[in-house]
Amino acid sequence: MQVLKVYPGQAVGRNIDAAVEALRNGDIVIYPTDSVYALGCDALNQRAIERLCRIKGINPDKNQLSVICDSIAMAAEYARIDNTAFRMIKHNTPGAITFVLPAATTLPKIFKGRKTVGIRIPDNDIARALAAALGHPILTTSAETEDPDDLRYAEAVSLHYENDAALAIDGGECGTEPGTVVDLTDSRDPQVLRQGPVFLA
Repeated sequence: MQVLKVYPGQAVGRNIDAAVEALRNGDIVIYPTDSVYALGCDALNQRAIERLCRIKGINPDKNQLSVICDSIAMAAEYARIDNTAFRMIKHNTPGAITFVLPAATTLPKIFKGRKTVGIRIPDNDIARALAAALGHPILTTSAETEDPDDLRYAEAVSLHYENDAALAIDGGECGTEPGTVVDLTDSRDPQVLRQGPVFLA
């Protein structure tokens, strides 16, 4: 597996072309977020989504599916965001919070049986640059390893998924705790479904 190093201070956009090409080819990519390293694929590629779900043992009919967006503008193309939700997302992003929102009809058929989608705009330049360069969201799921401390390092995560992912982006050390998840399907009554390292402001 190719491990692509992107160092702090580099022009991120020019250093992730190989990862974007892999995503467009339907491959799985390991990349850093503002919480743990994650596995991602093109969120509009049905076969890639199905493969990522198999790798992680996710049943898309029962488990929440989440996507990485580079901005609220991109998120608004794939989720229904009312004015109250917009203000809350704007106030809390970029950050390690996934907002569960009503899904729009622009998502692929694997989402069609679901009424919601998780939207995340991470405080990580590499993750946002990937979505921006791809031109639409990345389906995302946290990596899992036997030793949680391994989630900090791209090399360790890439070894764990060497038969599943085509490429890993090493963007330096990440954390070990998954992000916060907030249900915004009723924007007047947000519910914290999982408390991570970041608190809803």
